[in-house]
This record gives sequence, structure tokens and C-alpha cells, in this order.
Amino acid sequence: MNSLKLTVLATSALLAHGAFAQEWPAKNLTLVVPFPAGGGTDAFARPLSAIMSKQLGKQIVNDNRGGAGGNLGAGVAARAAKDGYTYFMGAVHHAIAPSVYKKLDYSLEKDFAPLAVVAVVPQVIVVSPKRVKETDLASFIAHAKKSGGKLNYASAGSGTSHHLAGELFKIAAGVDIAHIPHKGAGPALQDLLSGQQVDVMFDGLGSSAAHIRSGLIMPLAVASKTRTAAFPYVPTTAEAGLKGYEVSTWYALWAIAGSPQPVNERMVSETAKALASAELKPLWAGQGATLGPANPKDMAAFVTAEIAKWAKVAKSANIQVD
Repeated sequence: MNSLKLTVLATSALLAHGAFAQEWPAKNLTLVVPFPAGGGTDAFARPLSAIMSKQLGKQIVNDNRGGAGGNLGAGVAARAAKDGYTYFMGAVHHAIAPSVYKKLDYSLEKDFAPLAVVAVVPQVIVVSPKRVKETDLASFIAHAKKSGGKLNYASAGSGTSHHLAGELFKIAAGVDIAHIPHKGAGPALQDLLSGQQVDVMFDGLGSSAAHIRSGLIMPLAVASKTRTAAFPYVPTTAEAGLKGYEVSTWYALWAIAGSPQPVNERMVSETAKALASAELKPLWAGQGATLGPANPKDMAAFVTAEIAKWAKVAKSANIQVD
């Protein structure tokens, strides 16, 4: 093929992409959220979808696909059409999964195209006041040691950040607490709120914030270097006497790998616009959230580093899920 034909083909491709980007979106979009409603991922996905729907003039429909610690929904999203109309709201769980699951039907780094990390929040240690009478972390740890494995904690599922955070807490605090996995952070949190069987949860502050304010659950400490502006009265784990225990969770937006690049670029700019809006900024602040890497290149590097970090944690805690 001569150079003239190559030039014509390349020009035609560029024009086609440009025309597609101008016409897009011509229909509603889908955002696959791989956890049930009511969890931390959902707490950020829904308001972001609402604002971006207004900006784009088309509805972004949230498709909650919970199960398998967030891996079921990730697999569904990975097999979606590469047409710029399906997106994936993943979380730190998906950077953990490659190290703890023996087999996954998706690859976070190959099947998805990174767009932006939309929120980073510290995890918080919360207890059910119906079941736990201790009001500070040191007293709770002392109680857990005396209980001899009778206390338990809820997670969003085996291999999730909630699970690893719980196992790291057991190691750091020298306690034995039983693990109760759920099909998402929402069901786990509801179980904690009910006060029927769950004692404690290591949750993202975003999903726990409203329930902390209502008094339905009690925060013992935030697992961050500094206190959060959303709850300045809650001590850090270090201040509460538990050194070296810091855990944060994050939520990020991906396109399907192979989606039109001009559309991906448009989504990056629309996401940044939404996150800077007067509607979302106070919502994020109220959940103790800060923004993460806001462009594909920085997000890709961030995710690669997170996968490596959690691989070390999973190995040291000896966590493996079939």
C-alpha cells in the first residue's frame, strides 16, 4: 500500500473519530457498579452519575452488579461493547483481587482504560453500639483480647479491602476476630446497623458517614495519618494507640479497553468538571473524600502501584480466595 493510500486512510479514521465524538452521546450510557446499592462505591457513583448526566444531556444509568467481592461486576463490564457507552466504577478491591483470587475472568490493566480516580477516603473502624459498649479503640482491643474470638467483623466479601483491613487489624492489634463476608459493603453495613450479629466493620468513611452522624454506629478511629475534616473529633488509629495501621480506599472510573479515544478524553474532562462542581464538592468533603489522579496516565501508574502494594499485604496476611 503506497503512502498516499495510508495518508487517506489515516485521515479518514481521524475524521470518523472526530465525527463520532461530536455525535456522542447519542443515547443513554451505562455505569457498571460492581457492588450492591448502599455501599461506598455506590455512595460516590450515584451523585457523580447524576451530575454527569446533566452535563452530557443523556442519562448515565447505574447498573449494580454485586457479588464475588466486586469481581462479578468487573467481569460483566470487561465483556461490554467497546463503543463508548459502558463504563466501570471500580475500587481498591479490584487492585487487591489479582493477589487473593486464584482465577479472575478479567484483567484490570488490560480490559479497562483508566480515566480518573474520583475519590480517596480513609477507612474507619466502626462498631455497633447495640453490641459493643466500649467507646474508644484501646478499650475495644482489650475487650477483643478477653473475648477469645467471640467478636466478629463484617466485610464486603472475601478478598475485599474490608477483609484485608480486618485481617491487618487482627495482626496489628494482636486479637482474634471472626470474619463474616457479605455480598458487598451495603449488605455488610446494613448487618452492622441492625445490631443483630455484627460487632465491628472496617469501612470506607464515605458509606459510614451518614450513619455515624445519626448515631447508629460508633466510630473508634480513622485509619489515616491525620484526622478527617468531616469528623475532627474522631482520633486516628495512631492517636488511639494502634501504631502502623493505615488503610484508605479509593474509587475510580474506567472505560472499556478499545473504546474510542476521543470519547475517553471527553469523559475525562466531563468527570473533572463534575468533581469541581458546587454540587459534588460538599458531598465529597462530607464523606471525608479527597480527589486522586485525574488523568489516565497518572491513574494507570497509581493503579499499578496499588496492585503491587496490596500483593505484599495479601502475602503477609496469607489471604487466598478460591
